[in-house]
Amino acid sequence: MRVVSGIQPTGNLHLGNYLGAIRNWVRMQDEMEEGSQCLFFLADLHAISMPHDPAELNKGTLEMAAALVACGIDPAKSVVFNQAQVPQHAELQWLLGGTARMGWLNRMTQWKDKAGKNREGQSVALFTYPVLQAADVLLYQATHVPVGEDQKQHLELARDIAQKFNNDFASEEAPVFTLPDPIVPPQAARIMSLRDGGKKMSKSDPSDMSRINLADDADEVMKKVKKAKTDPEPLPSEEKGLEDRPEALNLVTIYAALTDGSVESVLKDFGGEGFGKFKPALGEVLVETLRPISERFNGLLEDREALDAILARGASQAREIAVPTLEKTYEALGLVRG
Repeated sequence: MRVVSGIQPTGNLHLGNYLGAIRNWVRMQDEMEEGSQCLFFLADLHAISMPHDPAELNKGTLEMAAALVACGIDPAKSVVFNQAQVPQHAELQWLLGGTARMGWLNRMTQWKDKAGKNREGQSVALFTYPVLQAADVLLYQATHVPVGEDQKQHLELARDIAQKFNNDFASEEAPVFTLPDPIVPPQAARIMSLRDGGKKMSKSDPSDMSRINLADDADEVMKKVKKAKTDPEPLPSEEKGLEDRPEALNLVTIYAALTDGSVESVLKDFGGEGFGKFKPALGEVLVETLRPISERFNGLLEDREALDAILARGASQAREIAVPTLEKTYEALGLVRG
């Protein structure tokens, strides 16, 4: 079993990023059977499909690498790297461009959403983005890819490209590419803003008080929790009592996610209590969970040499896996390599 997954290299990581995706990756890594493998990459090549600030991309890539390791992704167990250090991703994307079809790409929901009405003004990279996504997983003969609802269509495209390539240029007995299967991760907690329970926690929110950053120290965490927006009512004893109380639901959801409990179990313990008691309890759980992550995260950001070494080692491992697949692809296409 070989699992491959990528993440956008956005900086300023917050609690929503951790509980939404990274924690599931850590658990997947730790539950891998002997002989199986996880590859986690920072999708910096994907980032240039949209307008971007080069300095911010550089900073965000390093911050995300530090965050993954700080949260528990172990470079000794998993392969951690950024795409730009493995040129085989871009090479395979070009080679698969002869197999992918315009009609397939035109149907991609994310293309329609991101391009909007100004399709003519978008970059070619934004349109061909899903072909690079296909290359990302086919390059490593991935057997499984974790997907959320928004990525199922892209994995189907990767399978279509792999199937057509195998049919056109290989034999049934010796296919060039493995068709990856989806892994639907456990339902991740949906973490909302501390200032508005109707909006997702986001690094783009102008108010730093709206989010818990992975780099926040204990005092900052406690201050943000105590100032989080709530309502005057005590917590109910049952989940249905949180209907139309988005801020209360959000804080209870965070507590449940951090303690591996459920909203029901949290309300069993705190039902009837006011936020004067619940917020300090939530703050303590947050501080205890995030303290080791924050310390490791900040330490790695200050040790650029260690961070560079982690990414370089991961890229070397990734290239070693990728090269045989790329060579088979060139050979199948009849390209002379010398």
